[in-house]
Amino acid sequence: MKRPLVALDWGTSSLRAALLDKNGGVAEERSLPRGILTVPAGGFPQAFDDAVAPWRNIPGALFLLGGMVGSRQGWLEAPYCPCPAGFADIAARLAWVEPGRIAIVPGLNCEQGGVPDVMRGEETQVFGALDLLGMTDGLFVLPGTHSKWVRVEGQRIESFSTFMTGEFYALLRQHSILARTMPADDGELDEQAFERGVRHAVHVGNLLHAAFSARTLSLFDALPALSLPSYLSGLVIGEELRSQHLHHLADPIVVIGAPALSQRYELALKVLGFPARSVGSEATWRGLWAIARMI
Repeated sequence: MKRPLVALDWGTSSLRAALLDKNGGVAEERSLPRGILTVPAGGFPQAFDDAVAPWRNIPGALFLLGGMVGSRQGWLEAPYCPCPAGFADIAARLAWVEPGRIAIVPGLNCEQGGVPDVMRGEETQVFGALDLLGMTDGLFVLPGTHSKWVRVEGQRIESFSTFMTGEFYALLRQHSILARTMPADDGELDEQAFERGVRHAVHVGNLLHAAFSARTLSLFDALPALSLPSYLSGLVIGEELRSQHLHHLADPIVVIGAPALSQRYELALKVLGFPARSVGSEATWRGLWAIARMI
């Protein structure tokens, strides 16, 4: 990457910006509470200027933006790039806010059984993990409200699937009968209760049935109330893993995400006998840098 690169990770609720060095490392970084939902109509240019203020006047700088800023609710819609897609495919479909200077990374879409699936931002993290780990093939999971499972072959994203695991946890935790026996806060992870939830989800093979066990274990004082959120978390993550039909993996599954949530997925995979390794937020910056090299 010969030009100076300023990368932005602009999501629904947060905005991070970084000046990257020639090797894709972070030279400077800043964070602002300016997710796209906080930006008023017509306010994106000013929000962008505020975010990149320290680096706005760097001669020849390229500003590359990833995440929900390219959605219909964002600054400029960047149409989805169809799978399979690699670094060069993404770079060729950038949406230019200002030609040659400011561009937005498109998301990806793929179809399974005639039904579309989409992602925005996760593709950049996967490309970053590929570059950081020197991988060409692999299975990646990106935990979150809507978790993504991504299959990569030859450094190209071949397919992916979305699982509403985090959202289902929140719905069951806050708006179902299970909420009546749950403590006000999740508290620290109870690993033993979490592992129990993972195993039960896999054993039962049906979350609609398994979820009720969080109620009955409480009724019969078989699990302390403080452990119930961890148990429920194990149930929904266990269901997500069960549905992947994982068998005889030669290489570790790569978990990309925040440490606390990645820890749960690594623990759940370990319980089921599958190797895993993790990559953190640095994957986003490395992904934007890797895409920029293709421009």
